[in-house]
Amino acid sequence: MSTTAAKKILVVFGATGQQGGSVVQYVLNDPELSQEFQLRVITRDTTSPKAKALVDKNVEVVQGDLTDRASIEAALTGAHTVYLMTKPDWAAPMAEYTNGKLVADVAVQKGVSYVIFSTLPSITKLSSGKYRSLGHFDEKEELELYIRSLRPTIKSAFVSPGFFTSNFHNFFLTPTRAADGVSWSIKAPVSGTTQLPLINVVEDTGKWVGAILAEPEKFEGKVFAAATALYTLDEVAAAMTKATGKKIVFEQISDEDFKKSAWPGMGVKLTEVMKSLEEFSYWGPDTQGEVDWAAANARGKLTSFEEFLEANPLPLE
Repeated sequence: MSTTAAKKILVVFGATGQQGGSVVQYVLNDPELSQEFQLRVITRDTTSPKAKALVDKNVEVVQGDLTDRASIEAALTGAHTVYLMTKPDWAAPMAEYTNGKLVADVAVQKGVSYVIFSTLPSITKLSSGKYRSLGHFDEKEELELYIRSLRPTIKSAFVSPGFFTSNFHNFFLTPTRAADGVSWSIKAPVSGTTQLPLINVVEDTGKWVGAILAEPEKFEGKVFAAATALYTLDEVAAAMTKATGKKIVFEQISDEDFKKSAWPGMGVKLTEVMKSLEEFSYWGPDTQGEVDWAAANARGKLTSFEEFLEANPLPLE
């Protein structure tokens, strides 16, 4: 039997995106995991440039759609481990849960041994119902609970990504020029002491998934609070100032002003994300401890926010 044939098949969903792509690159570059696992990635478009690039790296690229059971059954045939990442469907509440449940059910049907799921904490539960607009957080936690219910038939572990550092470049906390025309500010409807658990999702997701792949029994049932560290918004602004040489400050604004300036159509959701962070922390009362544990158990050095800014300069124009 050839070495390749003896490898376990690791199926990765979302491999052409940030999280799944990080997992693929990590496994390909890890001397041990690359020998243990043969990568099979699932994509809706096998002809895309990113998909073709993976084929060139000896990755099996398979067409699949989370709404199509037949394609998922074909994709999971012979698989040992599945990395599952689902995307929110803003137009169809519970579609994300339904799609993920389909993958989990097919995984059981096909005899898959282990599922690693990219989850999130339920903000509705954390806030005791105070903040209810973040359905995609709730759906992911519900799907996590469903996957857990399949044990011991199928084992599982979870990676819960924190606040993406890329959000400061192209989402809702990008610095904007202040009224004086010289300085810059990041604005949110919370205090500057509010803590964000920052993760360089492209560089570091694979380091947590890699830890699970390397020691599946040790981390079975665990949730990695995936962040390098907690940074207050004031500390974020200070790091930006140091990286750019320009004065960047944090400015607390009203809920209504934030909703108007936020990503189009996302004002209420992003406001509730920030308010929940301030009042309840990202993963609840032991967020600091959970982040510390996850960082200590990552398989490789994590990227600090300062290192991220050095490698990815802020677009201040």
